Amino acid sequence: MASEKEAALAAVPSDSPTIFDKIISKEIPSKVVYEDDEVLAFRDISPQAPTHILIIPKVKDGLSGLSKAEERHCEILGRLLYTAKLVAKQEGLDDGFRIVINDGPSGCQSVYHIHVHLLGGRQMNWPPG
Repeated sequence: MASEKEAALAAVPSDSPTIFDKIISKEIPSKVVYEDDEVLAFRDISPQAPTHILIIPKVKDGLSGLSKAEERHCEILGRLLYTAKLVAKQEGLDDGFRIVINDGPSGCQSVYHIHVHLLGGRQMNWPPG
């Protein structure tokens, strides 16, 4: 967990291409579980639960984090959450799942391209920490 915190504290918010842009363009391979014209969902390379999938918009459009959202982003934000529901069903997470959106350094965001974490396959605890 310390490495995630360190990565978040070291990350610099920018509109420059991120690792997610390279995954979208297929420069970096990923285990895609869902894709349509607007979003891409793939397995996290450092899973924090038996099922850990990242869901990202294919076009960042200035949406580097949730705190940067504008009214024009409402449609893609809804699409990300609806896709999480579809992928959860596809993954058999019928008993429940967790959605996480990290925002900013204190929120442990390390990649400045908005993304939704879909976590499941085990009992989640509260508070999340």
